[in-house]
Amino acid sequence: MNNELAAEAAVPAQHRSELPPGFYEMLDDLKSIVRGAHVRAQLKVNTEMLQMYWEIGRTILERQGEEKWGSKVLDRIATELRTEFPNQRGFSRSNVKYMRQMARTWPGPMGQQPVGQLPWGHIVTLMSACKTPFELDFYAQHAVHHGWSRDRLTTHIRSELHLAQGAAANNFDVTIPEQSEAAKQIFKDPYRLDFTQLSDTAAERDLEDALTSKIIQFLTELGFGFAFVGRQYPITVGDTEFRIDLLFYHFRLHRFVVVELKTTKAQPSHLGQLSFYVTAVDRLVRDPERDDQTLGILIAESKDETTVEFALQSQNQPLAVSTYAALPSRVRELMPSSDDLSRIAHEVLHGGAGADSG
Repeated sequence: MNNELAAEAAVPAQHRSELPPGFYEMLDDLKSIVRGAHVRAQLKVNTEMLQMYWEIGRTILERQGEEKWGSKVLDRIATELRTEFPNQRGFSRSNVKYMRQMARTWPGPMGQQPVGQLPWGHIVTLMSACKTPFELDFYAQHAVHHGWSRDRLTTHIRSELHLAQGAAANNFDVTIPEQSEAAKQIFKDPYRLDFTQLSDTAAERDLEDALTSKIIQFLTELGFGFAFVGRQYPITVGDTEFRIDLLFYHFRLHRFVVVELKTTKAQPSHLGQLSFYVTAVDRLVRDPERDDQTLGILIAESKDETTVEFALQSQNQPLAVSTYAALPSRVRELMPSSDDLSRIAHEVLHGGAGADSG
């Protein structure tokens, strides 16, 4: 009996030998089908995002031509779009100008052109560096066909590759190889991730929204002197746009206050990010003749408690991370305590995303 059970138990382990010839080759083909579908889906999302940018640019072009808008209208458009869609990158003033330039450069819809398969950063490079329509078409087609990274595209434009290869028209099929640098960039593109709202889970988004609402309400309603400047406030360093979770101005301290919110345990990288934002606001937003140096606050969830850390810009070091008690007395008197901030954040982080945000 035991022998019979042993023989029966051995049967499932023998299923590998029952696989048909060529099974693993077929399995490789199936995996390739799945990976190919993933790539095509990402390319489709990227093209839809670019089409949206193009339509925004075309609408601005048409209205601007009819009504002779000035630059202040573009500023207002960018501000209104950021306010309406705070979780989506891409609506900085410079990007809105690029959208208008894109509609002027490529009059036809993006989905019908090779450039519609490139990441947004590639398109900005093309518009910034190419001088003629031929150059635009040449480098766009080659970037798509060969899957160039943005750096490689820039290098080829600077070296005037279009002159070395002559002016013959390129009729090759336009495809992005699955493993190309351009395709990889599309997968990582923060603009596309925000466009699809796939960079965080829905639950995390809800939690962040609830936490943001609570902190804004708390700081602006309790008389500390905070004026709310913006959520997901865009700041451009070099050619890269970053987003600050919350930016306030304290009109009694005459300082900007950067607030970074994390729904996870505080990490050293979070303090580095806060340091970067404080420094950027200090150098790019603050008026040195009117404003004191910028203050930063990191609010994050630890395993057993809510962590609040303060960061103060100083002349001696880029960022001083301190406890509430270590803040200068004048600053401490006009700031909410770390206990108050912890309590408000704890209500949301440990009470769930459904906590009252009003």
